[in-house]
Amino acid sequence: MERKLPDFTSAYFLKQHILDTVNFYAPRCMDKVFGGYINCFLDDGTVCDYETKQLVGQARFVFIFSVASLLKPDQAYRQLAEHGITFLQRHQRDHKHGGYYWELKGRSVSKPVKRAYGHAFVLLAAATAAKAGISSAVPMIADTFDVLERYFWREKEGLYLDEISADWSEISSYRGQNANMHLCEAMMTAYEATGNKRYLERAKRIAESVMFRLLPQSGGLIWEHYHEDWTIDWTYNYGITKSELRPYGFIFGHSIEWSKLLLLLERLDPGNWRKPMAQSLFQSAIHLGLDRKNGGIYFSMAPGGYIIDYDKYYWVMAEAIGASSLLAAYDRSALQLYNDLFAYCWTYFVDQQRGGWYQLLNRFNHRYSNIKSPPPKTDYHPVTNCLIALTSFSQTELAE
Repeated sequence: MERKLPDFTSAYFLKQHILDTVNFYAPRCMDKVFGGYINCFLDDGTVCDYETKQLVGQARFVFIFSVASLLKPDQAYRQLAEHGITFLQRHQRDHKHGGYYWELKGRSVSKPVKRAYGHAFVLLAAATAAKAGISSAVPMIADTFDVLERYFWREKEGLYLDEISADWSEISSYRGQNANMHLCEAMMTAYEATGNKRYLERAKRIAESVMFRLLPQSGGLIWEHYHEDWTIDWTYNYGITKSELRPYGFIFGHSIEWSKLLLLLERLDPGNWRKPMAQSLFQSAIHLGLDRKNGGIYFSMAPGGYIIDYDKYYWVMAEAIGASSLLAAYDRSALQLYNDLFAYCWTYFVDQQRGGWYQLLNRFNHRYSNIKSPPPKTDYHPVTNCLIALTSFSQTELAE
């Protein structure tokens, strides 16, 4: 007899699932030796790397504990978030040149490079912690924005650079959409935390640049990689689909993630173009990427239109849950898709016994590894998208 599935639109379920996911990491992730957080766990919670402190993972932990604190005012969650803010400010920050180092081993800088992607998550973490009432995070919002403004922003293109050397002297020629996507998300959160319109205007500008400068070059899906002049680089990392930040191909999850961000931006600043573009991006990604036999969404497609990576990633599925929950306000069929996607995740990705999501499955939904959370995973994607679903279904009658 099949077990009955939960009501995936239920506020009680979504809140509890967020907390169950966070509780896989809390408090075992707190590093009492070096500070910050341990960021590598096997399925059963065994630590698999005590030292690696990637900027993104450290910031994402601040985010998930701040979200948990907002949902359940619990001193333990708040203290965990404050613990991460302290580490970022004291150890991950470059006190000589400004900005944040990409990676530490313990407290020693192992990769001093400065990346816009990492700073996006610092901004997201600081803004979310500020929303949770953590006062030490508030100055980090303006400070991180100023670093991004001074070194990464290019007004002419309306987009951010990707990577700069630690002393800001050497700019990489690589340009990418991924960092800009997460900066759009972080800017919206900074606006919600502060009410300062400059963050909302920046989020809008990034979205417009990606949708009207980048997307027309590649058709109905977002391409990842660009030359210095922001024309498409079709050969960068050719065939390398497993690159953490710069995978090759059309990454279905990023077109889905952009559809979500456009709908969130629409909430903050109603207009006339974002909703149809969000629907188009989402529908294109689902049409081309959905595995109709085994469930889930494939990872990437070649420019020629054929799938080159059939694997299923936790974050792609989580983003599809968030996007479909927002689309459900306009389209009843999206509600059915939301439920189907969540049922798939509940069956294959969610560790219902111990909490947390598995990272990666093959096309037949089998795990490759017993590493549940390598750096910088932290389950930020399930947490943020279940939070979006929670707010979406509290604002629509479709869930009733």
